Amino acid sequence: MRSFVFFTTAYSLSVFGTYLNLIVLSLFTFQLTDSALGTGAALALRVLSGFVSGVPAGRLAGRADRWLMIGADLARAAAVVALLLWPGIPALVVACVVLGAGNTVFTVALRSAVPDLVGQENRTRANGYLVTGRAVATVLGLASAGTIIPVGGFQAAFAITAASFLCCAAAVALLPRRAREVTSADTTPPALRHRFALGWVVVCLLVLRAADALGSASHNVALPLYAEQNGAVAFMSYFMTAWAVGTLCAHPLVTRWVKRRGAPPSERAFAVGTCLMSVSFVVAFTGVPTPVVVVAAAVAGLADGFTEICYVSRFQAMPEHQRGRLFGLSASVEAAGFAAGTVAAGFLLGALPVPVAVGLLHGATCVAAAAFLLLFTLRGNRSALDSNRTQGTNH
Repeated sequence: MRSFVFFTTAYSLSVFGTYLNLIVLSLFTFQLTDSALGTGAALALRVLSGFVSGVPAGRLAGRADRWLMIGADLARAAAVVALLLWPGIPALVVACVVLGAGNTVFTVALRSAVPDLVGQENRTRANGYLVTGRAVATVLGLASAGTIIPVGGFQAAFAITAASFLCCAAAVALLPRRAREVTSADTTPPALRHRFALGWVVVCLLVLRAADALGSASHNVALPLYAEQNGAVAFMSYFMTAWAVGTLCAHPLVTRWVKRRGAPPSERAFAVGTCLMSVSFVVAFTGVPTPVVVVAAAVAGLADGFTEICYVSRFQAMPEHQRGRLFGLSASVEAAGFAAGTVAAGFLLGALPVPVAVGLLHGATCVAAAAFLLLFTLRGNRSALDSNRTQGTNH
């Protein structure tokens, strides 16, 4: 695990560069096109590229995980350097496509590779490290743009972004190779294996993840607007800081869960965490006092990190030949949900107050989570009844 901790540091640098570049590229695009439409089109192109590349990345994931991660990092670094050397519309279009696709390919390959890098028994702990590093890097990346651009301009920001991708690629190349197990481990609880075979649990998890992305898009779009309307520029800073602190607590929480129960959190825990996250985000936008906002954002961050670890760890328990395809499909589903949420939030925020718009989209996430819990409970009761009937017939 020591080598994986080293890799997590490099991965965090890559996430830092990704979120720094998210802000920088938007500002650069607006300066280059002098149009809000052009800025929106660039973001849409990145999201579309991520959506399209999800399923192909899943098909390639498996034995080529390491090379996919290295290739994605090198491609993203090259795209940013090209934009640095030849600033213009053609380079911008290429950069948007490569960055959108590269982010998805890297994420799919990394999620698929974790069990092979650390072993099935350590996958939950490794996911906790990744979630923790990503949370810190996200906040630092978003916050640093306001300092780096005034001091060094777009050139410095692009150079730092490219360097972060190269550091991550080097860390992946240095990871020690583990001997692959002869048989792919399947740590799915026995009572659920036949359900996974039927696929309904997987479908429900994907749908709920899409609903999660839909709701998350709403508060991402609404956060700058809400902060500006309330005359508090500091709102975004303490909101994001509290969210990050909450996310940092997710890893210890899951670790304690595994120690007490001997297994990662279940699908029910994932659904409950998703609902708690959405409710917390809605509370943060209702005009409550600052201390309540901080607490709500921290709880949302905790639930966000918790559900991420639950979701990824559950799919990583699947056999290797299914794992990559599931993560590829998941990446496309999440991108589609986020894109739909972004469009819906744009329309709703133009006609409704921020709390109402955020409440509607996160409310849809809560409804999806409640439906998942209900279906899961009904299926569980039916399976138990069928099992009892079978045993009675055998006697």
